[in-house]
Amino acid sequence: MGLFRTAARTAVVAGVATRVHQRISERQQGTWAASTNAPVPTSFAPPATQARSAMLAQLKELGELRSAGVLTDEEFEHQKAEILKESEQK
Repeated sequence: MGLFRTAARTAVVAGVATRVHQRISERQQGTWAASTNAPVPTSFAPPATQARSAMLAQLKELGELRSAGVLTDEEFEHQKAEILKESEQK
């Protein structure tokens, strides 16, 4: 009886291991197929957000230059108007 029980247990374990292996293989194949067929994103942010981020970075840099005394208030306002005008055209 002990030999029969051991053989049955081995068969069950082998069957479960085989099914788990098949599931993992199917999942990996599906993931691989999805990743090769899907377009690769060039960036995570939409283009409008990137343009806005660039504009805000420029404005921040201008503010820092004005605060440091590198730009006068007139130069700051002129450059700010140019950046805002460019952003409206995009």
